[in-house]
Amino acid sequence: MLNDITMGQYYPVDSPVHRLDPRIKLVDTLLFIVAVFLAQSFVGYLLLFGFLYGVTRLARVPFRMLLKGLKPLRIILILTFLLNLFFTPGEKTLVAFWGIRITLEALRQAAFYSLRLAFLVAGTSLLTLTTSPVALSDGIELLLSPLKKIHFPVHELAMMMTIALRFIPTLLEETDKIMKAQMARGADFESGNLIARAKAMVPLLVPLFVSAFRKAGDLAMAMESRCYHGGEGRTRMRVLKLTRNDGLALGAMLLLIALVVLEGVLL
Repeated sequence: MLNDITMGQYYPVDSPVHRLDPRIKLVDTLLFIVAVFLAQSFVGYLLLFGFLYGVTRLARVPFRMLLKGLKPLRIILILTFLLNLFFTPGEKTLVAFWGIRITLEALRQAAFYSLRLAFLVAGTSLLTLTTSPVALSDGIELLLSPLKKIHFPVHELAMMMTIALRFIPTLLEETDKIMKAQMARGADFESGNLIARAKAMVPLLVPLFVSAFRKAGDLAMAMESRCYHGGEGRTRMRVLKLTRNDGLALGAMLLLIALVVLEGVLL
């Protein structure tokens, strides 16, 4: 399951989406999240799916990678669906048994909430899959640069967010190695009740925390040895400039929001 997590991973290929300005991709991701919350019918979600699939193909990223990233959330998705299905009131009854009533409104809301969560995860995963950590850090810093006027630590915040995203695949790989080493010594992480599984995680969490702190120390030492002192006076090897394709990408996202809103008004 650890290998199914795509958040924080970068898929290095040459594509029009990869070459877009990271600031535009960040803004487009935020607008996509807005579009997900504006969708009020299955036609709206069909528009979102078509847009996401088209962007994925344009980015030359296998669509199965986005679907793969949803596997670790399958329990959350199922719980979201069931909770909304059984606890949402409605008028038109579809099924009634043992005092439990499932309504059409509950089924609709359960499907919408589950799809909303899936689209949010897939959209943000596509951002990290098509944007390198360095470019993502530069994009966040430049977008938040107006806050420097009130002495907000923009560079430090962008650096922390980028390092956190970058270390997700590293920690997952380290977790997988520790789990295999513990299982080779007879550890069992799958059998037993919930309490037994929680106790079995202790031999995994302790070395994982030790390894994480060690890597953090090594990273801090490496940054200090390269005379890193924050964002003051730093220059960039690649200066970000907006191009025509960036404008088209932003326009396409605005068009998607307009279609989702129009579809909600008409239907």
